[in-house]
Amino acid sequence: MTASPRDILRNRVKEKLARDEVVASMTVRLVRNIEIARIAATCGFDTIYVDLEHSAFSLETTGQICAAALDVGIAPFVRVPANTPEYIARALDGGALGIIAPHIRSAAEAEAVVRCAKYPPRGERSAGGPLAQYQFRDFPVPEANAAANDATMIVAMMETRDALEKVDEIAAVDGVDMLFIGTNDLCGELGIHGQYGHQLVREAYARTIAACRRHGKHTGVGGLASRPDLVADFVAQGARYVSIGSDLSFVLGAGADKARFVHGLKR
Repeated sequence: MTASPRDILRNRVKEKLARDEVVASMTVRLVRNIEIARIAATCGFDTIYVDLEHSAFSLETTGQICAAALDVGIAPFVRVPANTPEYIARALDGGALGIIAPHIRSAAEAEAVVRCAKYPPRGERSAGGPLAQYQFRDFPVPEANAAANDATMIVAMMETRDALEKVDEIAAVDGVDMLFIGTNDLCGELGIHGQYGHQLVREAYARTIAACRRHGKHTGVGGLASRPDLVADFVAQGARYVSIGSDLSFVLGAGADKARFVHGLKR
């Protein structure tokens, strides 16, 4: 039996979220080789996201990592540096299964990202032929585009006061799958740098989780790798996607632990 695009094009993050399971995500902003995808899979991560907002990665490198992630069975996302077609469409054409859109402030901005990421009739994405997501197989365009629209996730980052004030409107946008709180930038916006346990942060998560529940969307936790207690609290409240750190932070953390051990040895 011939495989269809829907047989091949699976987004395991969407599948886990649909089952109300917690998703573990690793950020990639240091390692520029495809081995990072295999390492993430071996560690047990469900997804990686290549962080083009806070790295010097090229789109070529990003596409190679995304294609490798597809081959090892984890979902590759890309956080774009700007919510514009030249980044969104090219990241998706390179193999991404999801776009993480930073600094969304309104429903109109979220809708614009959806239009860039989805093929007609839902959006305005241009068809680019066989892609890595289809294993470079050539399928009829209507069938392939419909499968891609269903599999591609749109993640709106909530990092500003404006976003919190309009959280219900943003969550209601058709095509947005997740509202992802960037806790570090949000704290900066609220004037409480580093105060992750602050009541304003707790209120932001509560409002976002409630809005996502009302509209059948999911909530993501970001920037709280140093506070597993808060991560656990927000997951208990209903968040289901957890960005738990980057390749850079893992190397620095493990390396510092080893150095402290050696320096602490007695002669």
